[in-house]
Amino acid sequence: MTAHAPGTPPQPAAPSDVELLSRASGASKRLHGAIGARVVGQEHVIDLMLIALLARGHALLVGVPGLAKTLLVGSLGEALDLSFGRVQFTPDLLPADITGTDVLQEDEDNQGGVHRRVRFLAGPIFHNLVLADEINSTPPKTQAALLQAMQERRVTVGTTTHALPDPFQVFATRNPIEQEGTYPLPEAQLDRFLLEIHVDYPSEEEEREIARRTTSADVGTVTRVLTTDDVRALQALVPRIPVTDAAVQLAVALGRATRPQPKTGGQASAVREVNEYVRFGAGPRGSQALVLAAKARAALRGEAAADVDDVKALVVPVLRHRLVMSYRAEAEGVRDTDVLEKVLRGVA
Repeated sequence: MTAHAPGTPPQPAAPSDVELLSRASGASKRLHGAIGARVVGQEHVIDLMLIALLARGHALLVGVPGLAKTLLVGSLGEALDLSFGRVQFTPDLLPADITGTDVLQEDEDNQGGVHRRVRFLAGPIFHNLVLADEINSTPPKTQAALLQAMQERRVTVGTTTHALPDPFQVFATRNPIEQEGTYPLPEAQLDRFLLEIHVDYPSEEEEREIARRTTSADVGTVTRVLTTDDVRALQALVPRIPVTDAAVQLAVALGRATRPQPKTGGQASAVREVNEYVRFGAGPRGSQALVLAAKARAALRGEAAADVDDVKALVVPVLRHRLVMSYRAEAEGVRDTDVLEKVLRGVA
C-alpha cells in the first residue's frame, strides 16, 4: 500500500488496461444510444466515427446533402465533454478565418497613455473536436490551412506557433465532387484523414422514422456520456493494445498491393485491377492507419488484441481515399471500392 501525507485523501489507483477495455466497450454502447436519440440509423457510420475518436484520427464523412452528416458530428460533440467548434466552409472563406489572426490592440493606462500590442485572436480551430462542414466547398488554398493543424496539432500565424488543445480532432463533411460548386481535396490533405466514411441513404423504415421525428416537437436530447479525462484515457489505451503479427503483415501487404507498377520498372501489383485503374496507391501511412484503426476497433469491442478480422473490416474506409484512380477507371465506371475488394480477395 502506498503511504500518503496525513490529512490528504489517498489517490485512486489508475485503472488497469483490462478495466479500460471494459470501459471502452461500455462507452461504445452508451455513445450509440446517445447519438441514436438524435439520429436514426447509421450504426456503421457511428462505429467508424468512434474508431476515429479513440485512434486520435481525423475522419471525413462523404455523402450527398441531407443525410445528417453534420448532425452526426454535432451529436457526437454533445455526447462528449469536449469543446466543440464548427467551421462552415464557403467559397470566400480565408485561412485566417480558420486558424485565427494577429490584431493590433490599444490599451490605455492610468496616466492616459496608450500602449499598443499585438494580440492573437484564436480561430474556431482551437477546440477539441472541430467540425469542418462541407470542406470541399472552398478552394484548395483555404483547405490547406488545416494541413499543419491535422498533422502537427498546432498552427503558425505570422511568426508564432500556437499549440492546439489536447485532444484535437477534425471531423469533416464533404459533398461528392460531382456536385456543382465543389472542389477536389488535395491528396496531401486526404492522406491526413484516418478514415473516409461514406454515409448512405437510410432504409425506407428509417426514413419514415426520420420523417416522424423531425416534424414533431421532440427532436431528441443527446446525453453526456464521456468526460474529457475518459476520452484521453481511452485514447491512451489504444496504442498499448497488442496486435498480432498476422494482422500487421496483412495491413502492410494490403497497402503495398494498392501500388501499381511504376513506369520506370519494378514489381507489379499482384492485382490486375490495380495496374489497370490506379495511378497512385496508398503509402506507408495507409498501413499504419490500418493497424491503428484495427486497435481502436478491438478496444471498442472489448477485445484484448487486434487481429486479422479487424484489419479486413477497415480496408475500405482506411484506404479508399488514399488511392488516386486513373482516367480509364472513371471512363469505365470502376470505383475505388471495386479495386479494394479485388485487393482484399487477392491478398487476404
